Amino acid sequence: QVQLVESGGGSVQAGGSLRLSCAASGLNYGNYCMGWFRQAPGKEREGVAVISTRDGSTRYVDSVKGRFTISQDIAKNMLYLQMNSLKPEDTAMYFCAAIFAPYGGTCLTTPQDYHYWGQGTQVTVSS
Repeated sequence: QVQLVESGGGSVQAGGSLRLSCAASGLNYGNYCMGWFRQAPGKEREGVAVISTRDGSTRYVDSVKGRFTISQDIAKNMLYLQMNSLKPEDTAMYFCAAIFAPYGGTCLTTPQDYHYWGQGTQVTVSS
């Protein structure tokens, strides 16, 4: 049974940093697309950053490029999101998600393409 558990959310002032972590279990970590998604109140869930656990390739939504970095520790089955220069518009519930991708290829950033989800961790950025 795949389980994803996020941690590391919190409240920061604009310009600050946070590091989110996602502990993955129950999956063969080397054959997945994994990603971070977020959902603000009244808005649709959106992809933030995704990574291929097979080759480490990454993709980011334009609004976080240059500020956020997705990374992984394959030995520990851990996924991370380093968030720097945070803005109030980054305020949202952040979710870790995964989809089995045994044949590689480009990981997508659309939430509906992901099968496994964590419970989320709240990030609040004040101005």
